[in-house]
Amino acid sequence: MIEKRPDDGFAEFYWSPEPFPEWSGNHDYHAWMWSKGVDPEAYFKPYLDQHYGPGPAAEYRQARWAGDRAERFIKMHSDRNWYLGINIDAPHPPLNPPPDYLRRFNPSDMPDPAFKPIDLEHQKKFERVDQQANFAVDPWHAATDAGEAHNDELAGPTHEAPPTKYNIWEMRAAYHAEVAQVDDLVGRILDALTETGQLNRTIVVFMSDHGDMMGDHGLLYKGCRFYEGVVHVPLVISVPGSSAQGSVSNALVELVDIAPTLLSLSGLEVPKAMQGLSLDQMLLGNTSLDCHKPYVVSEYHNSLRFRGSRGSRASMYYDGRHKLNVYHDVGIGELFDHQEDPNEHYDLWDSHHHRVLKSDLLERSFSAMMLRSGSGPERNEDY
Repeated sequence: MIEKRPDDGFAEFYWSPEPFPEWSGNHDYHAWMWSKGVDPEAYFKPYLDQHYGPGPAAEYRQARWAGDRAERFIKMHSDRNWYLGINIDAPHPPLNPPPDYLRRFNPSDMPDPAFKPIDLEHQKKFERVDQQANFAVDPWHAATDAGEAHNDELAGPTHEAPPTKYNIWEMRAAYHAEVAQVDDLVGRILDALTETGQLNRTIVVFMSDHGDMMGDHGLLYKGCRFYEGVVHVPLVISVPGSSAQGSVSNALVELVDIAPTLLSLSGLEVPKAMQGLSLDQMLLGNTSLDCHKPYVVSEYHNSLRFRGSRGSRASMYYDGRHKLNVYHDVGIGELFDHQEDPNEHYDLWDSHHHRVLKSDLLERSFSAMMLRSGSGPERNEDY
């Protein structure tokens, strides 16, 4: 089932929502399942009420479908230039990886969440700010007393409402297992590029839109928060012939930098109104790997539409050491010093000793927001 989406820049488009009942319909992933003799809605239904644990077999997962489509596309277009974008739902709640993947990860080997008892009191400050788990729980006791007082608040499908009782190490093992599925998909794509002789002329970008709290600060899933677990996402870029190949960079980078980077590396003009700063010179080994931009910004504009959401709006400004978070619709904020507090447990927003720093960061954050806002059509003539 090929859709043509020329207005979105795609000659071929294969639609695949996540396997949730309210998103069922006539799309290519479901057609692929039917071609294997499987009713997708009936097959996935038993797993939808399970927040984490063994799930459907790997052979029927969205990652396998995406791999099939990607391999076919790469092999069919080996004689021309192309762009291929692949969006995988894993890892995503409900965390139900294939059993053979889950067996690879022992919950006792999982790292502990970033949590201190002070987080419980701190999160009470954000009761009016959207978060899929809008209360903090000590993850060491979450298996017995996590959310009994919040059952009504968390009512809803498992991809929106976190569990009220859970074992965070079992959840983390399930998360790692879902990531492993994605690893195998990336391997399939790289193998297809190698087999068709295209790897040495293909730019490969691997990234994510957001992370997951996974028990950090006593929270689950995502929402209107800017902790490292949700905003510090992976970014891996391979550029053929680059002297920087295999290097690791600690530079401050934003996802808006990807589009101008791809345009620059492809020899195409970057529109003046486009946000973001190209990484091309860094990737080609012409500039320092650790210097890209002096700060990064993240914004949250009522991004979650789930039961009980309030429509929060907030912004983050981070300069590599200090992180300033402002929750604009409720008049509160956070200030963290990553040099002294890398896990973001001690909020300095109300600290008398940091009032000058906070004022300076607020001014810089405001300027950053203004400078990145759209200026409208380019004026090329006098009035």
